[in-house]
Amino acid sequence: MNIPTLRWGVLSTANIGRVAVNPAIQASGNGRLLAVASRDEARARAFAEAHGIPRAHGSYESLLADPEIDAVYIPLPNSMHREWTIRALEQGKHVLCEKPLALNAAECRDMEAAAKSSGRLLMEAFMHRFHPRTEALVQLAADGTLGTLRAVRSAFTFRLSRPDNIRFDPALGGGALMDVGCYCVNVSRTLAAAEPVEVQAWANWGETGVDLELTGALRFASGLHAHFDCSLSADRREVAEVAGAEASATMEDAFLPGVGAVELTERRAGATTSRGFDGANEYVLMVEHFADAVLGRTVLRYSASEAAANMAVIDALYRSARSGRSEMVER
Repeated sequence: MNIPTLRWGVLSTANIGRVAVNPAIQASGNGRLLAVASRDEARARAFAEAHGIPRAHGSYESLLADPEIDAVYIPLPNSMHREWTIRALEQGKHVLCEKPLALNAAECRDMEAAAKSSGRLLMEAFMHRFHPRTEALVQLAADGTLGTLRAVRSAFTFRLSRPDNIRFDPALGGGALMDVGCYCVNVSRTLAAAEPVEVQAWANWGETGVDLELTGALRFASGLHAHFDCSLSADRREVAEVAGAEASATMEDAFLPGVGAVELTERRAGATTSRGFDGANEYVLMVEHFADAVLGRTVLRYSASEAAANMAVIDALYRSARSGRSEMVER
């Protein structure tokens, strides 16, 4: 594609776009946020005016038909990801879609097939993967610095108080594992550099039927184990840790560290050291990487098949939480 910058459109006026991804696109060095769409034209116009977006579309279909839009960001409810991602790809748009990519691994594979058929790029919007500190932790796990890996530990919890929040709606793909536990699954797989073969999970279910809390364990063929907890009803915690035979390394505020300076803590032989990292906007880094991949300046780091692998683990965790026994991860 012979254009100097990527021209973006956003499907919906969702809060995650408003506060994080839309400003990141506007701050990026290789993208321009050209349009936003809502099913309510007045809402789209008001949103566009308030946030400095040149165009407003009164339907998602109208934005996808706009020939000057190269790529779309989709922050719709989880239950709508498959439909609108495939429709966008079929209209020739590249797609950055919010996590989790779909309701299950089968839907992810449908979306992957649509991306391949259309010749367009599709990526799941896990922004934490692009933070320099996360990249450093992954490198420590991979290069032998910590010794043979023995365990991965992670947590992502926060308290959700509004009963009308879509995270409490099972029809929309709500639940703690879908909303924040997916980060823990992703970082566990990434640090292990492998796919788990078996999982076990325990959940506390809310009145609407979604998991309010879920604790999970992943077993890898190498003997490495990963364990995590996620919650929509506990005080906020974010942590990721990888432990090896020689040392361990830990990130606090692991997934949403903000844009200030952060640290990576390493423990070895009873001694603790910290490595500092300058502030970074992981959302900007994510959208710039995606735009560079579309523009042919780099290779996309995370494909839809990676998202499908993450979702296969989530599928197995839900089966386990409901069955009360361990479950194999289906590929």
